[in-house]
Amino acid sequence: MTSFDAIRARAAERKGGDAVLASLLPKVASAKTLAALPDDRILSEMTHRVFCSGFAWSVIEQKWAGFEAAFLGFDPAALLRQPPEFWDALTSDTRIVRNGQKIMSVARNARFVADISAEHGGFGGFLASWPAADQTGLLALFARRGARLGGHTGQYLLRFLGKDGFILSRDVVACLRDSGLDIADDPTSKRDLGRVQSLFNDWAGETKLPYTHISRICAMSVGENHQLERLHGYIRE
Repeated sequence: MTSFDAIRARAAERKGGDAVLASLLPKVASAKTLAALPDDRILSEMTHRVFCSGFAWSVIEQKWAGFEAAFLGFDPAALLRQPPEFWDALTSDTRIVRNGQKIMSVARNARFVADISAEHGGFGGFLASWPAADQTGLLALFARRGARLGGHTGQYLLRFLGKDGFILSRDVVACLRDSGLDIADDPTSKRDLGRVQSLFNDWAGETKLPYTHISRICAMSVGENHQLERLHGYIRE
């Protein structure tokens, strides 16, 4: 296996040095910050990530104020009180992207957030207590109990909330495979995800770096060498 020190050195060389590389690493929220996240902001981010999947992100960003209004500020309790007519009306609401399946995912995820919050005294506290060493377990729970939160959507949700974790982007997977990890080009099987988690656990133990930083360094060590301006503008990718 390629050492992570070699991967980090390669990424630093590509980006112009250690200081530049460090400036491109996303912030990781503290457990206290995660625990303080209100349920409505978590449901908002869930919805943001679900609607961004398969759409140009810029389109969703431009309409986001409309989403907030249409979905009642993403208050789970308020949404769970709404009759079927409310959800039907959203399919013709020009303030949002009118995708019926994604609209209904908000109703299901409102229930998911409310249930987890009731079980753990807040969804943010639940996230804060879940160990980064078992991200695959958290993502499996998202897929099982949430709606349209599997795969990359769940990974991006954690990143945008500030939860420490990896994103299996094309470049990260290429880095892992190049390092010697035997996984598929699209690692979605339980076997492959277990191998990914194990390697990230090893690297986190060796380097004492957050999983988020390990993931981002991997992404910057291979593939297209994007301009720094683009990377600074998209720091949470």
